[in-house]
Amino acid sequence: MTAYLIKNVSLVGAAPTDLLIRDGVVAEAGAGLTAPDATVIDGAGLVALPGLVDLHTHLREPGREDAETVESGSRAAALGGYTAVCAMANTSPVADTAGVVEQVWRLGREAGLVDVQPIGAVTVGLAGERLAELGAMADSAAGVRIFSDDGHCVADPKLMRRALEYVKAFDGIIAQHAEEPRLTEGAQMHEGEVSTRLGLTGWPAVAEEAIIARDVLLAEHVGSRLHICHVSTAGSVEVLRHAKARGVKVTAEVTPHHLLLTDSKAETYDPVYKVNPPLRTATDVAALRAALAEGVVDIIATDHAPHAVEDKECEWAYARPGMLGLETALSIALDVLGPQWDLIAERMSRAPARIAGLAGHGLDPAPGVPANLTLVDPAARRTIEPAELASRSRNTPYARMTLPGRIVATFLRGEPTVLDGKAVK
Repeated sequence: MTAYLIKNVSLVGAAPTDLLIRDGVVAEAGAGLTAPDATVIDGAGLVALPGLVDLHTHLREPGREDAETVESGSRAAALGGYTAVCAMANTSPVADTAGVVEQVWRLGREAGLVDVQPIGAVTVGLAGERLAELGAMADSAAGVRIFSDDGHCVADPKLMRRALEYVKAFDGIIAQHAEEPRLTEGAQMHEGEVSTRLGLTGWPAVAEEAIIARDVLLAEHVGSRLHICHVSTAGSVEVLRHAKARGVKVTAEVTPHHLLLTDSKAETYDPVYKVNPPLRTATDVAALRAALAEGVVDIIATDHAPHAVEDKECEWAYARPGMLGLETALSIALDVLGPQWDLIAERMSRAPARIAGLAGHGLDPAPGVPANLTLVDPAARRTIEPAELASRSRNTPYARMTLPGRIVATFLRGEPTVLDGKAVK
């Protein structure tokens, strides 16, 4: 295994120092380090962060390899500075058995670019009718601890309660896609002034907020862990703030696009801006940014959702919802939060690693720590060109936007997956 000596790099925004990586761990950190056998990387002007961790990624394999594979999604993640991603269960077949989650886990290991941790389905076939094999998935080689029907809400309160009770036995988490389906039938975008003007059926904020309110009460009653996926409204923030003040074991995520984009994008009728939950108002965006800084919303998660051309480049009503996110998430965080490196490390690495229980991830670079880290050039600016993305899909809402920050290198247990901004393999 090659040793690497990173010279004059800032560790999570601190004063420049040297970092020696050897045998998969950070061997030394300090000024004036030397290592004749090591490959030297000039870290001047760069910031070293713990490798990013994404709690919400769609890798599409098995079943939709035309949109993404575990390998292509892993490469996109590494180029985005990630060392671990949690792969959602809405594959084909659905990841609702030990066999399917083990397949995804093994494909991740074979790719070797990031640690791929499968998320298991809560219900069989995501149908919301009966619980999937939660215990078998937890006991599998993949060691599943997070379960979600993402893309579908576990709408039945009795079933949701049973799921929360079941996973409590092994400290598991139910990650809820909060959407009351009877309030969103036929919905095309956020319900509000813009939807009224465009004549598109609206997706009301209360459809999200009502499910979150119900589920935090269920989680409190059961004493189990609940995670809320892609929070998108100011009202949801208030429900979460109240729940956390009561001591409910609830965590929540926000996506980069909900921190930056608003429902006004729908005025273009460009289906790249169609997403679930939909883009909301500027008031919601401001509330989400404040909640992220405050810690009411715990993490940034990408909800990376690649789609094949025929599923996205069509009329708005027929387009599938979702956006790419892995290769641009850190840039959006920098754009929204500025160079608050400790906050970025907490929201994009430490906290998601803690929630998912990913040992060896989310740890600041320090002697003895596994060398899962990323090097960022905060002064660089780059224009997003869809054709240059590693994902098999091209549905990025940031096409031709110029964004701050560039991933220079990513290391997974001391092995580079990205060097000089390019994938190593």
